[in-house]
Amino acid sequence: MEHHHHDHHAPASFNRMFILGIALNAGFVAIEAFFGWQINSLALLADAGHNLSDVAGLIVAWGGLLAGGLSANARHTYGWKRASILAAFANALFLLMAMGALMWEAFGRLGSQAVPDGYTVMWVAGVGVMVNTLTALLFMRGQSHDLNIRGAFLHMAADALISAGVVVSGALALWFGWGWLDPVVSLVIAVVIVVGTWGLFRQSLHLLFDGVPHTVSLPDVHAYLAALPGVEQVHDLHIWALGTSEVALTAHLLIPAGCPGDAFLVDLATTLRQKFGIHHPTIQIETLPAECGCHQHFLSGDV
Repeated sequence: MEHHHHDHHAPASFNRMFILGIALNAGFVAIEAFFGWQINSLALLADAGHNLSDVAGLIVAWGGLLAGGLSANARHTYGWKRASILAAFANALFLLMAMGALMWEAFGRLGSQAVPDGYTVMWVAGVGVMVNTLTALLFMRGQSHDLNIRGAFLHMAADALISAGVVVSGALALWFGWGWLDPVVSLVIAVVIVVGTWGLFRQSLHLLFDGVPHTVSLPDVHAYLAALPGVEQVHDLHIWALGTSEVALTAHLLIPAGCPGDAFLVDLATTLRQKFGIHHPTIQIETLPAECGCHQHFLSGDV
């Protein structure tokens, strides 16, 4: 059995960003909840509750990132990389549950004529826009490459949107005295966020059940392997996510002419990494059809 291992760069550390994001949002939750309670504003209280769920979401995402960096051992041969997928799923679930609670409360207050203090609503929510926008910017760099980081980014971007909506509702309530606007704005924002979060929920659930990551086309990978020199058949091709930023592949290649040299595997693994983003390929070379009890060679590449 021959093994070829190539180091690859680990995802950038977001530890400081998570610490800063959690601290900023936890402090803002306390401020927003206090003033929301003081002036009886559903929009502020709902936003505070949502921000609290996001603090929990950030903690979960951070925990998933830290767990994903733990080394493999005899009991967990891939390490704890899947923790990042679980964290992304939990983040999406938290956000959907928070929006469900917000909509329930908003429906209950649609008939209310109470008009909250518009000035207080506006300045508190304005602080929220700044805090949440800053936190979202912290995670913008990594959200396109890591589903877990994307979950944290979506949480913060959603918070910024909610806070901006609360500023608008506070201004309109102040100018026109529309007491019904507070819950209506909360409902509209909740629907927008549910629509935006549904994709994260579906993707993370898909990966939890070893689905092919959306960044990889299995037919394209199959076509590439089948076109390799000497390959007559490709079977038992499997592609799945080890974590939110790493993809693994296993495949059997039938090459009747015999086992190719090391250069074949090196080139194959390099192409899989560069063209398809697959960092953990394991290739089994078969020199005779599997049903004939063939002699088999196992070549693995870990790029």
